[in-house]
Amino acid sequence: MFKKHLRRWLPNQEMVAKNLFMRPFAHWFTDPRLWHLNRRSVAGGVAAGAIGGLIPGPLQIITSALLALIFRVNLPVSALMTFYSNPLTIGPLYWLAYRLGSLLIGGNGYTVLPAMPVWGEQSMQDWIREMAAWAWSMGMPLAVGLPALALLLALAGYVLIDQGWRLHVRWSAWRRSKRNPPAQ
Repeated sequence: MFKKHLRRWLPNQEMVAKNLFMRPFAHWFTDPRLWHLNRRSVAGGVAAGAIGGLIPGPLQIITSALLALIFRVNLPVSALMTFYSNPLTIGPLYWLAYRLGSLLIGGNGYTVLPAMPVWGEQSMQDWIREMAAWAWSMGMPLAVGLPALALLLALAGYVLIDQGWRLHVRWSAWRRSKRNPPAQ
């Protein structure tokens, strides 16, 4: 049931082939594993999107798509998964990455963070420049924490989707067996 709804909502190979911008790259997207909705492909797509989601700027979807192409996991799921990091969540995610990086490089994880820029009356470009300067000012803890957090989120996402899918399949089989008891 869920797969039917998801299939209607997600783009497919034909939609990519028809897109004027994507047409020159359409041959890259011919592998059916990039479009299948199965446990491993979706879990892998979530993991690829979790890694790509922490990369700054417009490279998030490109990175997750490249990871999906390399590992042959669901491409639309990996691209959509990158939206977990957005202007509302990027601050807390980078704070968490900074704390994790600080712990990993030998600190206590409680160093004082520089103040995050506030989006006021400046343009989006100015705010992005200030965000980049803010991220740069955090240095080594952030440089270590971002990849570590990305890998942790990818692992957690993969395991949650994989195990959740397995539980759903078992639960559905159990429900079917209760509705249609075997003949004796």
